[in-house]
Amino acid sequence: MTALLEVEGLTKRFGGVAAVEECSFAVQEGTITALIGPNGSGKTTAFNLITGYLPADSGTVAYAGARVRRPDPTALYRSGLARTFQRARVFPELTVRENLAVAIQQPSLGLLRRSMSRRDRERGNELLAEFGLTAAADDKAGSLSFGQRKLLEFAAVLMGTPKLVLLDEPAAGVNPVMVETIERHVRTLNERGLTFLVVEHDMQLVMRMSDAVIVLDHGVAIARGTPREVQTDPRVLDAYLGTA
Repeated sequence: MTALLEVEGLTKRFGGVAAVEECSFAVQEGTITALIGPNGSGKTTAFNLITGYLPADSGTVAYAGARVRRPDPTALYRSGLARTFQRARVFPELTVRENLAVAIQQPSLGLLRRSMSRRDRERGNELLAEFGLTAAADDKAGSLSFGQRKLLEFAAVLMGTPKLVLLDEPAAGVNPVMVETIERHVRTLNERGLTFLVVEHDMQLVMRMSDAVIVLDHGVAIARGTPREVQTDPRVLDAYLGTA
C-alpha cells in the first residue's frame, strides 16, 4: 500500500503545554484509518495542523507524495484533502443546495456566491439524493436537525471530489440510526476508493469500521495496528481503553 498522508514529528505547543509532540503516523491509500485517544490527547489539534487551521511549531506533513510546506485549507481542499468538524460547519441562513455551492467556491471569488455550473449542480443533486437531503434542498440549513447538518457538511466536502477526507467525530451527538447512516456512507465511499482518517470516541464504531487504528496519548502516537491488535496492546489499555 502507498501512504496517502504522512505526518512526521508534528509538534504544537500552547504556552508550556504540548498539545501534539513529535507525532508521526501514516494513512495508507484506500483505508479507513481511525485516530483515537483520551480527551486532550491531541487528535483535533493534529487535524488542525494537517489541514492548515493551525501552524505547526515543527514537523512535516506530506500528502500524495509531496510535502505540504504551508498547509492551507482551501488549497488542500482543491488538491483533494478535505475535512469535517466536531460541530458541523454549515451556513444556517443559506439553503441546503446553496451550502453545496458555497463549498466549491474559492474565497477570493466570493465566499457566498450561490450559483453553480451545470456540472456542479448535477454533482450536488447526486449528493443530495445519496445523503437523503433532496426533500430539504431548498430549506434553510438552519432548519435541519443536528444529524442532518452533519450529513450536509459531509456532502459539502465531497463536492470537491476528494481523495482523502478527515472526519472529526462524525458520530458525536447523533442518534444510533444516524450513526448507522454515517457509517454506511463511509463504507460505501471507501469501497469507491475514498480514503478516510477518522477521529471518533465511539469505540464500537471504530473497531468495526476501521482497517487501521492510530492511538494518541498526550500528543504522541503510542500505538498503531489493526483494531484487534490495538484492543490488546497494553499501552492502549493503560492510556485509553481500560481493561473492560
